[in-house]
Amino acid sequence: MNIGASGTAASMGAAYGSGAVRNKRIAMVLVAVAAFLGAVIGGGEVVKTISGGIIPSQLMIVETVVIVLASATITLFGANLLGVPLSTSEVTVGSIVGVGLAYQSIYLVKLLIIVSFWILVPAAAFFGAYFIGKLIHRVDHRYPDLQRPGTASERWLRWLLVACGVYEAFSAGMNNVANAVGPLVGAGLMSTTSGIWLGGVAVAIGCLLLGGKVLETNGKKITSLSLLQGSAVSATGGTLVIVASIFGIPVPLTQATTCAILGVGTAENGLKLWQKGIIKQILMVWIVSPVSSLVVSFAFVHVFLRSDLYMLVVLISVFVATLGFVGLIRLIRRENSSINDQGGGI
Repeated sequence: MNIGASGTAASMGAAYGSGAVRNKRIAMVLVAVAAFLGAVIGGGEVVKTISGGIIPSQLMIVETVVIVLASATITLFGANLLGVPLSTSEVTVGSIVGVGLAYQSIYLVKLLIIVSFWILVPAAAFFGAYFIGKLIHRVDHRYPDLQRPGTASERWLRWLLVACGVYEAFSAGMNNVANAVGPLVGAGLMSTTSGIWLGGVAVAIGCLLLGGKVLETNGKKITSLSLLQGSAVSATGGTLVIVASIFGIPVPLTQATTCAILGVGTAENGLKLWQKGIIKQILMVWIVSPVSSLVVSFAFVHVFLRSDLYMLVVLISVFVATLGFVGLIRLIRRENSSINDQGGGI
């Protein structure tokens, strides 16, 4: 359900932000149906990777699977409360790696391949959307009435954008459902087929119940999009994720989508777009999320499976120190801001 809120709801952000779908509820229903179909039709390869391609299958027992899913869910739920689009692939893989580190057993080559895709896919989405955005700018300059409201061409472009959003949501179902059911399949608690069907239903429900705030973030708070720009965003992100899913690689769909939005926004407005606070917030959470889920799962293994109270004390101390450091940074920034408002500065 958290995957439905964080990942698939962002798929319709471009269509919602550009006004092709004005009703948020309709947008979320379209995403829910498309994501369910993507999971059922093409989610099997990524399930194989999550279920036993990162750590040895003998480590995927009931206890460790519960830890993996709990660690990922805690991290995702916190991001959903903030309304920040977060990669379910990163937090799930981070949780699995945390278990592997606790038992000192990881398939390092496979992990490096996955991490390289985490870098390549968002980068490809940004640059691909950037160049398409430049092309769209030339088309708009040559045909200024193409996207004018009320024209026949504008109505067709609305349908195109909605279709691209559904296409991207389909790719989300192919890739992201495996993050939830893959560990269960690895532990032998269910078959791949039953896991995909159950996960698809849960993702659809999560999108309908929890996805509204993330949809608002991607659609309204980053940059406004024209119909052609929105289509470019959804088509770019969806295509990259589908290709990765065919090869069984869990990739960050929300990062691909948001980077594509940044790409067309940068093509239109230049680098000033990067000054927006929401961009900095999303980047910060992206960096912290896999590390957070890794630390949580690593700690859970030591505390609940090994009864290592010393490790619990160490982790609590690190957590408290981190909170204190973050609070100090915020206090310094607040004081500097106050001095600048008074005409001074540091």
